[in-house]
Amino acid sequence: MPVDNGMAFVLVPHLDPTHKGMMPELLQRFTKMQVFQAEDGMKVWPNCVYVIPPNKDMFILHETLQLLEPSEPRGLRLPIDFFLRHLAEDLQERAVGIILSGMGTDGTLGIKSIKEKLGMVMVQDIGSAKYDGMPRSAIATGLVDYIAPVEELPGKLLGYAKHSPTILEEKPTAEEKYTHAIQKIAVLLRDQTRHDFSFYKKNMLIRRIERRMSVHQITNVDVYIRYLRENPQEIELLFKELLIGVTGFFRDPEAFDVLREKAIPQMLKVRTKGNVLRVWIPGCSTGDEAYSVAIILQECLKG
Repeated sequence: MPVDNGMAFVLVPHLDPTHKGMMPELLQRFTKMQVFQAEDGMKVWPNCVYVIPPNKDMFILHETLQLLEPSEPRGLRLPIDFFLRHLAEDLQERAVGIILSGMGTDGTLGIKSIKEKLGMVMVQDIGSAKYDGMPRSAIATGLVDYIAPVEELPGKLLGYAKHSPTILEEKPTAEEKYTHAIQKIAVLLRDQTRHDFSFYKKNMLIRRIERRMSVHQITNVDVYIRYLRENPQEIELLFKELLIGVTGFFRDPEAFDVLREKAIPQMLKVRTKGNVLRVWIPGCSTGDEAYSVAIILQECLKG
């Protein structure tokens, strides 16, 4: 990477928790960017590299690194997933997750979080990876934007950053053209996938389309429509972007509070002996909402 790239890099390798961290000194030999071992409360600045210390978990909040003692000193730990989830929350669409050579599946859940927040994901090609476990697991999600040998990733990252500003802006003067573009894309999606996105939230459609345009460094929506027609695989990729589930346990706290405090106790109160109370959860893509309601039911039954 060039020194003046305008980005900050945070490295979360799997380190031996009992050894002193030598990664910053080793990396400094290969880059003119400043390399730091992360410290608690350290602000992240562009054109710098930050490395997680051994035997620490790390997250980012308001572009400041925060260190935690690991909850499990031994056994399975997923420090990359942990950091990427918080990176997605903190930087939203400005977050970039890069999965390089490594064993296991750490990072796979983290890149899903980044994609939910409209960030970008890059993965080292498994053919160039010494250990292909992590890259292979990430690629299997179908959510990766760029797959390439590690030598090619910097160029793709710089190209993406250059074209990542908002491309589709909802301006009154361009409303008619904008609406027609969305309609055309919805028709292309429907023809190939048999799914109708024409009634989806307009803002959600815009942001997902912007993401795909940025990946291909396309600045004109009409050019992107032509690209979709000429590349059916891109329609499938856009389709997957639109179906990324944005969910989590107790995602809408106010709604679950009403269920816990009012709705479910009332239903249990009027239920007669021998009657069965059935609960239907519509459209749960991951099961998080179903389990959340089940937990509340258990709490109310015990209460």
